[in-house]
Amino acid sequence: MINAQLAASPHAHAPVSIDRTMRLVMLALLPATLLGLWQFGWPAIILFAVTLGAALLFEAMALFLAGKPLRPSLMDGSALLTGWLLALTLPPWAPWWIGLVGAFVAIIVGKQVFGGLGQNLFNPAMVARVVLLVSFPLEMTQWVGPQPLFFEQTPGVGDALTISLDGLAAAAPWDAMSGASILGQVDLALQQGNDLGTAMPTLFPPLNALLGGIPGSLGETSALLLLLGGLFLIRKGVIDWVIPVAVLLGVVVPASLLHLIDPTRFAGPLLHLLAGATLLTAFFIATDPVTSPVSRVGQAVFGAGIGLLVYLIRTFGAYPEGAAFAILLMNAATPMIDHYIKPRIFGRDRRGRPLPVAGEPAAQPAAQATGEGKR
Repeated sequence: MINAQLAASPHAHAPVSIDRTMRLVMLALLPATLLGLWQFGWPAIILFAVTLGAALLFEAMALFLAGKPLRPSLMDGSALLTGWLLALTLPPWAPWWIGLVGAFVAIIVGKQVFGGLGQNLFNPAMVARVVLLVSFPLEMTQWVGPQPLFFEQTPGVGDALTISLDGLAAAAPWDAMSGASILGQVDLALQQGNDLGTAMPTLFPPLNALLGGIPGSLGETSALLLLLGGLFLIRKGVIDWVIPVAVLLGVVVPASLLHLIDPTRFAGPLLHLLAGATLLTAFFIATDPVTSPVSRVGQAVFGAGIGLLVYLIRTFGAYPEGAAFAILLMNAATPMIDHYIKPRIFGRDRRGRPLPVAGEPAAQPAAQATGEGKR
């Protein structure tokens, strides 16, 4: 009698897991994040730490109330990445409670209310971003130029605590450093009737935006580092190229066309690519696999829709930055996109009919094969 031991069937395992994916995304964000923390100093470091810590805290609270084990979900990196992405979209000198409230909305309202990881309809960080912008417009629209760490005019730890606790408006003399973002300055110039053709060289130095020397959110520090991080994710297979390219084309094509029609009223595509959250959106937010379509064609539609909405909101809307609104609107459209644009089933054509096998006659329609319908 042969002794045999039952074992599972052999399977091919791909080196893909939630925690590996989250770690790679955070690794790709690290250079731009470190540059942003260095450029905006201790107030940004405090806000970043509060936002990430609060995201982990609220994740633990939700898991405890739901009776789920804490360690697996806290260690997979999903809550940490949500807080990270939210922090990158905030004004770097916003008060500490902005990060706290934003983390609550992102984790509890944007994620856990839907059932947790993998079940949310909307991107949690963008839900929090929109709620904060609508609820606290003053705190969410106060920007500062880069104030690098260890420079003479940079706030120290004590001044940073004052800014974080009381807000920038109450922290003299640092309140004098507040101003509009680049997109806000362009919007203001249009409202004042200025000619963008002559104003843009002063308002928007492309090299500064590329390297990270303009006012804006913590994640808008360096378009170059964000681009390199996105290309790293594509190289590692964490994201596909379809959505990022579609987002960028969705912004560039209308911006180029309208700029050609009237350059005095419409900024060129370079501004929309390098300023604001375009690259952060294209590579790190829109590519969320939970809230984006499953088919490649659907992903192209999804990404192009985000890019077009970003441009339309920036150009014709009330907000200079439209990325968060665009993402949430296209998140809502994802189920409809998946309904009408389905991926082809392996072994079948787009209509669901079996593909012919080499050496065998092609499959006939059911009615013809059974003789039905013949007279």
